[in-house]
Amino acid sequence: MGSVISGSVGWLPLVVVCVVFTAAAAVVVWAGRLMPPWPVVLAAGRAVLQLAAVSAVITAVLASLGLTGAFLLLMAVVATATSAARTGVGRRGAWVGLAIVAGVIPALALLVGSGLLPVTGIALVPMGGILIGGGMTATTLSVRRVLDTLKQRHGEYEAALALGFTEPVAIRELVRKPAADALLPALDQTRTVGLVTLPGAFVGMLLGGSPVWLAGALQLVVLLGLLAVESLAIVIVVELVALGKVRRVAP
Repeated sequence: MGSVISGSVGWLPLVVVCVVFTAAAAVVVWAGRLMPPWPVVLAAGRAVLQLAAVSAVITAVLASLGLTGAFLLLMAVVATATSAARTGVGRRGAWVGLAIVAGVIPALALLVGSGLLPVTGIALVPMGGILIGGGMTATTLSVRRVLDTLKQRHGEYEAALALGFTEPVAIRELVRKPAADALLPALDQTRTVGLVTLPGAFVGMLLGGSPVWLAGALQLVVLLGLLAVESLAIVIVVELVALGKVRRVAP
């Protein structure tokens, strides 16, 4: 697959396919009245620019542990800003960032300490990116679900306070189950791996010539690492909301 894209067919089919996919997504969300088409187009445009920029600097980044660390930090900052913007929490996005990275740091430390992940840029950047991305997704989904639930069930929250529950306890009781929904994508991906999906780490290693068993072992580590990172992110989100650290900014 990699050789086809890079040489024998040329770049024109790649450009055409990407344009068709983007246009199709934009038309579908507009025709289905889900949202305006522009977020899809802008997301595609940003992806092109960001991948081009990363491609230009990635060789230098991977060759230096210092630059690798800086790049991982940049990933975490961008993930935090994205999640904060998507959830509407404004400056309290720093707390959202805590939920994203809380599980990533110990997960990477375990992988490095166990010897499964070498201390090299080529290993740390993709693994760190996968874990940060998973933490970002779980955090964004759980914050949105929790804050929506708190708004929709405000009467139950007030009733709990009237019965003598403290504010954190009342919030936890209301939002734990809705927050848990944010873990469903990771759970389903783990449960159906090999039957419904062949995730990127597995396919990438196979295309790179690695043995099938090694590709499968790496994908298992990735999936279980994501479960751990995302579970912790969701629990932290519940606590942050219960303690009043995360709230939506008033319009």
